[in-house]
Amino acid sequence: MKNIVVIGAGTMGNGIAHTFAQSGFRVNLVDVSQDALDKGLKTITTNLDRIIAKGNLSEEQKTETLGNIKTFTALQDAVTDADLVVEAATENQDLKLKIFAQMDEFAPENCILSTNTSSISITKIAAATKRADKVIGMHFMNPVPIMKLVEIIKGYSTSKETFDSIYEMSKTLGKVPVEVNDYPGFVANRILMPMINESIETLYNGVAGVEEIDTVMKLGMAHPMGPLQLADFIGLDVCLAILNVMYDGFKNPKYAPNPLLVNMVMAGKLGVKSGEGFYDYSESKKAEKVSKMFLK
Repeated sequence: MKNIVVIGAGTMGNGIAHTFAQSGFRVNLVDVSQDALDKGLKTITTNLDRIIAKGNLSEEQKTETLGNIKTFTALQDAVTDADLVVEAATENQDLKLKIFAQMDEFAPENCILSTNTSSISITKIAAATKRADKVIGMHFMNPVPIMKLVEIIKGYSTSKETFDSIYEMSKTLGKVPVEVNDYPGFVANRILMPMINESIETLYNGVAGVEEIDTVMKLGMAHPMGPLQLADFIGLDVCLAILNVMYDGFKNPKYAPNPLLVNMVMAGKLGVKSGEGFYDYSESKKAEKVSKMFLK
């Protein structure tokens, strides 16, 4: 596999495109918005410059990496010669099913179709295509160029050939692939999201403040960032979407999203991306200032 298509130029999409391109793959980056594509390329360039500054990349390698990426606003044009498509659009089931139906129509017959979904059923996504044996989950972690883990999720009909191909290819990206079966939330978010939700519950019940909760988890459990800061980083809308998928899938009240999380998302307080969540990011992207609504 040499020709890779990445759908979605947002945080995950541009990170996935960057990772493949830096590993020598030819990448077609697709988004319906040209502005999103331009912003995605700018982010990739900035991240490459950071790697250069650390002495881990040369200017020549940066040029080669950027030269491996082409941008498209039309999916049909981008997937003509694709060996693998990685869908990294918004975590919305209806949107993903629509995209997979289109990919199935336009991509070559032997092309593998993968999704970066963090919680939605691979089996359900595969059912939108006529090649369920060639549909698989590739759940990268954010930030993609740095984080080593990739959850490789098998749908009900994913073939061994497809799984083995993607598992081995992930290693060529410098990643550590982990085999996971197709259940809501997979492994990473099935464990992480209840922790984040319980942290929000702890704040909601007045047990402790934002900084206090995060400090306990950082210093007491050796987490690199606290759960509320991490929720802001992921995006509170994404956290809510994942919890809803798990709640719908398991019908277990332990996955029901806390009302505070629901209200914050409705109010547009989504974390880093909106400038405010549990912390205020109006002056810095770092979680240095607690949002005024949570100040004592």
